[in-house]
Amino acid sequence: MRRLFVSYLSGGLALLAATINPALAADVAAGKEKAEMCVGCHGDNGISQTENIPSLAGQPDQFIQWQLVFFRAGTRKNEQMQPIVEQLNNEDIRNLGAYFSSLTPPKGPKDDDPDLSEKGKQAAAGRRCASCHTDSYAGTKAVARIAGQREEYLVKALHDYKSSARSGGGMAAMADVAYPLSDEEITALAHYLAHL
Repeated sequence: MRRLFVSYLSGGLALLAATINPALAADVAAGKEKAEMCVGCHGDNGISQTENIPSLAGQPDQFIQWQLVFFRAGTRKNEQMQPIVEQLNNEDIRNLGAYFSSLTPPKGPKDDDPDLSEKGKQAAAGRRCASCHTDSYAGTKAVARIAGQREEYLVKALHDYKSSARSGGGMAAMADVAYPLSDEEITALAHYLAHL
């Protein structure tokens, strides 16, 4: 019991030291420099122009960090991401999180199908998406920003959660939300969120 207490105490002290020690603070400029390797897929200033590749601009810092950790650990799998995350150390991950969260998020395009958006809005309310992603769907802490995200990427992500192809921090919550969604609801929800 004492050994367990000492272990928790030393872990807590290490976390406290990391919080207080400015040497461990994130460096946005270093994150911007490291993010040069992300531009090819995730776009300039973190706004993707590539199908099924998410925009990273404006994502919450902790969300970016956790996703990179999940990729690096192999919990989340992607052939393009694996060789990149293997090169990242913890400081790189902190810096990338700080950098991408500092960027202006993408603004959704003009809505070309307001009826579909209304159905998506109803699906979002019915699935209580705002309870995790916030009322503006801007995300918070380790929860993704989904407002203004690429529409086809949102469709893919929801299908991946529904089929359990994607796991990560919110896996249980997202599986519960996505599993009962019909293809029509997924399409409407993605359309609504992408156009916010």
